[in-house]
Amino acid sequence: MDESVRVRTATDDDRRAIADLLLFVFHEHATDESRELEKMIIEPGRSLVAEDAGLVVGTAAAQTRDLTVPGAVVPAAHVTGVGVSPTHRRRGILTSMMRHQLTEIAAAGREPLAVLWASETAIYPRFGYGPAASRLRFDILNREVRITGPAAPAGRLRLAAPKDAQAELTAVHDRLRVHRVGWSSRPEYWWNYLLTDNDDQRDGGTEMRAVLYETPDGPIGYATWRVKDDWSIHGPAAEVRVREVVAADPGVYAELWRFLLSLDLARKASFHFGAVDEQLQFMVDEPRKLGRSFTDSLWVRLIDLPAALEARRYAGPVDAVIEVTDPIIEANNGRWRLTGGPDKASCVRTGDAPDLACSITELGAAYLGGTTLATLVTAGRVEQFTDNLPSTAFTWHRQPSAIEVF
Repeated sequence: MDESVRVRTATDDDRRAIADLLLFVFHEHATDESRELEKMIIEPGRSLVAEDAGLVVGTAAAQTRDLTVPGAVVPAAHVTGVGVSPTHRRRGILTSMMRHQLTEIAAAGREPLAVLWASETAIYPRFGYGPAASRLRFDILNREVRITGPAAPAGRLRLAAPKDAQAELTAVHDRLRVHRVGWSSRPEYWWNYLLTDNDDQRDGGTEMRAVLYETPDGPIGYATWRVKDDWSIHGPAAEVRVREVVAADPGVYAELWRFLLSLDLARKASFHFGAVDEQLQFMVDEPRKLGRSFTDSLWVRLIDLPAALEARRYAGPVDAVIEVTDPIIEANNGRWRLTGGPDKASCVRTGDAPDLACSITELGAAYLGGTTLATLVTAGRVEQFTDNLPSTAFTWHRQPSAIEVF
């Protein structure tokens, strides 16, 4: 990195410069409203800036949130807002910021994990992040799909303005997210960010809309969406842009989708945050008409290896020695004996011969159970020395998913 550039912790005075830089590098409109949105989610004590002669030319941040992992909820640094000015690319600024951030998180000792969404996937394996969850995008032909899911319990659908229903949305999300691997806690500032509604968020669509499924005991499910109006020579052709469908009960989940796919004047629907095993796929009569495509979502980096492996639970008994290399956090290097199962886990240093060897990146990829160790062995990313490969133990009863970009 150039000697003229220094990396430091951001202050409140940096909020405007950070917001402007992020809006520029991510090619978003720099309006007063968009700046305020960016500033809303900046935690100055957890944000870094790279400064050159008084100008902010790079930034990397983290949000203080929890992440649901197999069998547990753990603190995880939610890394976000990473960018470098195009005037200062290829000078080592990103590398310096990412290493600085990882060292800071490790030294603080509060979060055994860091997670992020990768705008460019070639970058983050260099810093120990592995692709731990995937997602399905659905581009649905509404009129060619019929929901065949189970009936919902007694209740009703009620339309609501999302901001007016924020308390109800929060309660439903909080009840479900502790059971869904890959879902994150949502501090109040994050809910405010998600539900702030202006032209910058709409991309030609309507305001955000919400529907709640209410029972006598209160709401137990919700969906949020926008509509992009369109007409063709054949008539109405609007698109329903589904943001979230959150419900634990299968019947409620089916009823919410039935509602979304039957809106008048709409001929298609899109949903970008489906789990690989999203239940919608098994609740329709024509699954091919869901128009599924596949990509990565959440990337995981183990900060404190033994704490991270002890924090989660395992689908079956495990007793294996893993040899790990970590070029950034020295304390993670070495051989570790992992023992445990569905109820508890232990991870301690050992001198015993390893059953397998991998880098911290591959361990991050396997951590949530979405990428199996067996797959990584066949890809040549994990080296297997014995028949004792805890591939099944690292899985979970559902695929990990992440329903929001942070």
